[in-house]
Amino acid sequence: KNEINRILGKVDEMALADENVNIPFVIGETVKVIDGPFNSFNAEIEAIDEHKKKLKLMVKIFGRKTPLELNFMQVEKI
Repeated sequence: KNEINRILGKVDEMALADENVNIPFVIGETVKVIDGPFNSFNAEIEAIDEHKKKLKLMVKIFGRKTPLELNFMQVEKI
């Protein structure tokens, strides 16, 4: 199954990383998006999913807040 997912490009980057990842983020913190269509946008952390290693963020676009879900590898602290 892992080989099939790799061939189809369905491998999650965080699945390859060490399972004992320290969560360096805090709810309410502002981070910078470094990957995807919102690259270089600043976002505020609304929720942290430790099991899936995902962040629920709010990005401000055209004066409106837009929800966004990214993994830990797609953001960096500012």
